[in-house]
Amino acid sequence: MGTTTTAEAPARPIARVLPLLTPAHLDRDFDYLVPPELDEIAQPGVRVRVRFAGRLVDGYLLARLTHSEHGGKLVKLERVVSSERVLTPEILRLATAIAARYAGTRADVLRLAIPPRHARTENGGTKKTAAADPAPEESSAGETTDSPSRAVSDPELAQQDALGPDTGSAPVRIAENGSVPDDSSAVEQATDVPVTAIFDSKPMRQKALRPDTDSASMRIAENSSVPDDSSAVEQATDAPVTGVVDSKPLRQNVPGPDVDGASTRGTESGSVSDDSIGRLETFDSARVAAHASAIGQFRGTADENDSRASLAVPPGIDADHRALDESGADAPVDIAVDGTSDDSIPNPLSDRASELAEPSFDTAPWERYLHGGAFLAALGQGKGVRAAWQAMPGEDWARRLAELAATVVAAGRSAILMVPDQRDLARVLAECVRLVGDSAVGLTAGLGPAARYRRWLAVLRGSARVVVGTRSAVFAPAANLGLIAIWDDGDDTYAEPRAPYPHAREVSMLRVHETGAAFVAAGFARTAEIQAVVDSGWAHDLVADRSVLRKAAPRISAPGDSDIALERDPVARAVRIPAVAFAAARAALKEGAAVLVQVPRRGYVPALACAKCRTPARCRHCNGPLALPEGTGDRAEAHSPSCRWCGITETAFRCPACASRALRAVVIGAARTAEELGRAFPSVPIRGSGGGTVLDTVEPGPQVIVSTVGAEPVVRGGYGVALLLDGWALLSRADLRAAEDALRRWMSAAALVRPHGQVVVMAEPSLPTVQALVRWDPLGHARAEVDARAEVGFPPAVRLAAVDGATDAIDELLSAADLPADVEVLGPVPLPATARKPFAGDSPAEVERMLLRVPRRSGAALSRALTAAQAVRSTHRSDAPLRVQIDPIDIG
Repeated sequence: MGTTTTAEAPARPIARVLPLLTPAHLDRDFDYLVPPELDEIAQPGVRVRVRFAGRLVDGYLLARLTHSEHGGKLVKLERVVSSERVLTPEILRLATAIAARYAGTRADVLRLAIPPRHARTENGGTKKTAAADPAPEESSAGETTDSPSRAVSDPELAQQDALGPDTGSAPVRIAENGSVPDDSSAVEQATDVPVTAIFDSKPMRQKALRPDTDSASMRIAENSSVPDDSSAVEQATDAPVTGVVDSKPLRQNVPGPDVDGASTRGTESGSVSDDSIGRLETFDSARVAAHASAIGQFRGTADENDSRASLAVPPGIDADHRALDESGADAPVDIAVDGTSDDSIPNPLSDRASELAEPSFDTAPWERYLHGGAFLAALGQGKGVRAAWQAMPGEDWARRLAELAATVVAAGRSAILMVPDQRDLARVLAECVRLVGDSAVGLTAGLGPAARYRRWLAVLRGSARVVVGTRSAVFAPAANLGLIAIWDDGDDTYAEPRAPYPHAREVSMLRVHETGAAFVAAGFARTAEIQAVVDSGWAHDLVADRSVLRKAAPRISAPGDSDIALERDPVARAVRIPAVAFAAARAALKEGAAVLVQVPRRGYVPALACAKCRTPARCRHCNGPLALPEGTGDRAEAHSPSCRWCGITETAFRCPACASRALRAVVIGAARTAEELGRAFPSVPIRGSGGGTVLDTVEPGPQVIVSTVGAEPVVRGGYGVALLLDGWALLSRADLRAAEDALRRWMSAAALVRPHGQVVVMAEPSLPTVQALVRWDPLGHARAEVDARAEVGFPPAVRLAAVDGATDAIDELLSAADLPADVEVLGPVPLPATARKPFAGDSPAEVERMLLRVPRRSGAALSRALTAAQAVRSTHRSDAPLRVQIDPIDIG
């Protein structure tokens, strides 16, 4: 008879797993048994599939333990999806801190941080091994493969018994049959009604993929264009959707956190248990001394003992985190093999630090800024300096950011550079490739699943040391992180539209505070949030002297800004393009320079009103705004207005207020502006940039560029004149950040004008925002904005939570929340017209918004209260959609 060989039992047989579950009360760790055949590959940080409440769900293995606190039997790990350790200790700590900051769940944060798996890319083009994938017939959620699959419909799995809210710090244990034991001390039912967790993890349909042979890093040609290497890969569908209350898998066009996933989540807000609240790592004495020395060099002082700047906490970090930093207690716990603190994941950069050469670029441009040379030297020494950099007009900011990254790489560390859009990404990435070569990669959702995952793996494995990307790049698992830089943090694309709705700027500050990396918030303008951290001492100004600034800045004016100007042109403030603007444009064209015309709206005539009573013109069918479409030739003036919502043409408009049939234009779009300028300058080329035809660059020469805001192309040598039209349209928006956003857009356009060129802004000269542009004083405007918001109680002076949903859902949440004593409840009010509804499909007749306002010292308490209240709603199986946002950019 033959002998039977039994597998040796694992030394650490317990796996602590975080299942990716949607219900807020299930944001906890669970213990599973590790089968002997999975002992080698079941390491902390890998993706796993586990059985939870009778069905398979995805999760991440956090730690291997020798024993479990649960005395009963445990269910085994179903399988290890891949041996790649995609969840690093730093990203886990960051996800925990973000979930606590934004009253969300770790599962939602990790969906934003870690892209869906692409099996062939991860395995280098080979098929998955049997050890890593013993169950190929069951596709893991969030995984893209190279074979088609179909969605499986199983109505019997639509509802499963699950857990109540967590009342203890110990992880919940999984019984052998895959269910949660009723006698667990860590679980307590909120009511006598059985709780049912509903989360649909069915795999979605995928398209067949062609093999992708793109290299590990993005190549940039000499013309700075980014090759579309994702063309070899057809789009695959995304991770399966988990939902609550009969939610069904929803389709998403492009994977990744950069895509607006309004319909991707079944529930858009979550919670974490009290024992999972993120704690920032305390600085040891060596880090404090190093950072104090860096600040001293940055500011040009000799005091190396002043550690105030290194210990200062930005307003975005909660008061309880500040207390943890000062006490030195409760340092974060890394995912580890034995459950203890462990940073054992290999760091490929540390061994190569001695081989790196000094950065080879001219540092003279940095000397134009006060303490710019000292700041660059501190980065080269690996110190965690933090600065708010105000770029001068005409600055090659993409090159400067690449120089910062090259300096950090030369010191043996990694850098993350964030930009608002793909156009800026291509520009910065091209400069980075020129300085550091293939070590720079671009991360954006538009790459496609294979190319994006390949670049993300390059960052994880250490072969890519400079990451250039959009908002999702802030989660890049860069080894030995030395710098996070964000350009133009006021752009609204940095706000994540999916739960828990974090802002890339706030995530960056949380991450650098924990890791000790350097931080740079750069731009031509400055937001109130960055000014607040500068005022707190957490960051410092990196600006140019006024004498240097005057040499680089164009001459900026507003029509009718003096009595002499009004005497020359009495109607300068009344007309859309005054005589002084036409004169400046003619002079620039005569010199052979290009002229930039910035228009706030695209289209022809995007808004109409009654010519008699000025009542906005509305569609009779859907109440949408009427607009005049663009025509051709002599028939351009004969078109009837049409609705911008339903497209129905209004052939017999009659004002409902005064019965007048006459219409007037409220706003002139870019197309109509180009048409008028074509008549004024008949021999000059007129080019448009905006919408679907955005120009990146144009050749120098006499021409007029009509651009919408944010789509201004770059001209080598700069524009001769820039005309900023319809300033009232930007300033009169019903938005808290209207003035700040208008100044940011104006400065971005004015910075493209050559030194001693001319900028004419068509707006009221006496307005503070216009005066800040004329003087080129973004710092003064930001300080005034911070003071004004503090006076009326708006962020960043306070912490604000917006709760959106039906009236009953809001009342249920607030009744379950143990809010801080100093909370101020504002509302309810109708949801702002510009805000996205918190759910898709059928919606109630009216969606309301409730605002909760507390001082910043109570911000963490407010987040904890909302997290616990959402967990209670989850145990009650409340199916009314609800959204909780902390410090939303659109307050209303």
